[in-house]
Amino acid sequence: MEKSISKNLFWRLLERFGAQGVTLIVTIILARVLDPESYGVVAIITVITVILQVFIDSGFGTALIRKKDADDLDFSTIFYFNLLTCLILYVGLFFISPIIAQFYENEDLDLLIKVSGLILIVSGFKNIQVSYISRNMLFKKFFWATLFGTVVAGAVGIFMAYSGYGVWALIAQNLINHTIDTIILWIISGWKPKIMFSFSRLKFLFSFAWKMLLAALLDTIWNEMRQLIIGKKYSSEDLAYYNKGQEYPRYGVSAINTSIDSVMLPAMGNVQKNCDELKRLTRKAIKIGSFIMWPIMLGLAACAPALVSVLLTDKWLPAVPYLQIFCVVYALYPIHTANLNAIKAVGKSDYFLYMEIIKKVIALIVIVSTIWNGPLFLALGTIATSVISLIINGFPNKKLLNYRVKEQLFDIIPYFILSVIMFCIVYSINYINVSNWIKLIIQVPLGISIYFFGARIMHFEPYFYFKNMLLKFFKKKRLDSNSSTNKGGE
Repeated sequence: MEKSISKNLFWRLLERFGAQGVTLIVTIILARVLDPESYGVVAIITVITVILQVFIDSGFGTALIRKKDADDLDFSTIFYFNLLTCLILYVGLFFISPIIAQFYENEDLDLLIKVSGLILIVSGFKNIQVSYISRNMLFKKFFWATLFGTVVAGAVGIFMAYSGYGVWALIAQNLINHTIDTIILWIISGWKPKIMFSFSRLKFLFSFAWKMLLAALLDTIWNEMRQLIIGKKYSSEDLAYYNKGQEYPRYGVSAINTSIDSVMLPAMGNVQKNCDELKRLTRKAIKIGSFIMWPIMLGLAACAPALVSVLLTDKWLPAVPYLQIFCVVYALYPIHTANLNAIKAVGKSDYFLYMEIIKKVIALIVIVSTIWNGPLFLALGTIATSVISLIINGFPNKKLLNYRVKEQLFDIIPYFILSVIMFCIVYSINYINVSNWIKLIIQVPLGISIYFFGARIMHFEPYFYFKNMLLKFFKKKRLDSNSSTNKGGE
């Protein structure tokens, strides 16, 4: 299993970093061309579609991954059910889009929502393919599909932005990206839906999935609620700065946390009856995720003032405080994800739902307490809710895995302390009276050197794990290359 986890984690990380790297370049170019107001409008649309997409998966993706004997009948049943759900959701969105446009006092939103909402139908064709690939750990295929779609969509988005299409460039980029990904996955995944459907299978999977659905819906609505509030109560520019500040740290989470999540969840599902092995995998996920996430997030926060000025221009500098706040929030995500995956793996979806209800009640209190003080205080509230959520998410695993929150915190403290030291040194470079370009040239290699040197001398376990993974990968590539050369010589 260790070999399979390492191999698939490598390809998943490669896919995420590749896709997010291309997307990052595209968004930087678009941000330099487009004005913050355009991003504010798209942020409202994105929040709406993200909430609706929760219904498309409905927790069935997780249910299929963790079900040990899932077969074509299960996958086909969920595929047709999801497709029907997508059509219903899009029709509903199509008819309420004028109401949404009126609510935000922006008549352009009507058509933008109708076009952007097509992504819901695309997701109906894509989601089960993603679940099939995740269950069977075929992440090498996922790499090629995602990367190609991201590159093509990015090129189209940049062309449209420079051609003066404004907000439509962002809409087209997102829609084309998902469409191309979906088409390629259908070609290369190896699975196609059969003409079969079972209400009994749907009912069985729904018994687990509905709790996941409700929990995910609560989580998504509360995560996106602040953006909806800012878009209505404040200005499109305020929403754009908030959204952009959240966007760049989120790339790190998507590249790293999603990779670990998608590989570790199937692995955990395979050992769901073995408490000791499940604890070992949960602990490993927390350590690996925190080892990578803390330095990236705190490093990004330290470089934020110079980075935003150089890459996005000074018009985006008001986004810097939001970016730094969300770096702290997202640095905690590996702990959230690992604990929740362990709960999913043992099938305790009722725990999952109860925890989400408690967390969202607390989140609502924080939102109501901060909404009157401006968007920045709304963002600061996410740090408080994230810390409280960390304790709540970890609490059930004291009973399920004998893995206490206190033990989890001790597992991440070394990575946190080293990252804070690195942050302080790198952030101090901002006070040097040189150009922002020079600051970045100093900050980035300095931060990387401090962290990896510290990880080596402190003998961090994940450091040697990744070092060995890379050595094995390049050794295999070298052997394959030599083998090909020898065959060619024959």
